[in-house]
Amino acid sequence: MKKNITFTMIKPDAMENGHAGDIMSMIIKSGFKISALKLTQLTIKQAEIFYSVHRKKPFFQELVTFMTRCPIIVAVLEKNNAVEDFRKLIGSTNPENAEKGSVRKLFATSMGENAIHGSDSEDNAKIESSFFFAGREIF
Repeated sequence: MKKNITFTMIKPDAMENGHAGDIMSMIIKSGFKISALKLTQLTIKQAEIFYSVHRKKPFFQELVTFMTRCPIIVAVLEKNNAVEDFRKLIGSTNPENAEKGSVRKLFATSMGENAIHGSDSEDNAKIESSFFFAGREIF
């Protein structure tokens, strides 16, 4: 098994509802090493760039507004099979379909406000990580 990385964001709904500590604890207890960690707040322009893949979708503006409404936690995580293991830990985008004990089953409030982001591939994890972190900030 190859050691690799994934990228995550604890989203505004989880931050506002006081779940960031519980989510970080779940991540660490699941064996992920934190390679980079930051509290930050996206500007509208940054959110539009980060989510540009969704620009033509009807939920784009709502997503940008949501992701800019308060600070978020971003992190680069390392573990064998990081992307797959993290996607399992966070659960389905729709919390109603998320597995029992997953982050989204426990903390998400809806499909749109689903508590956490996890990269869908290692390539995207590298792209997303470099959006938030300079190389010297990832250990």
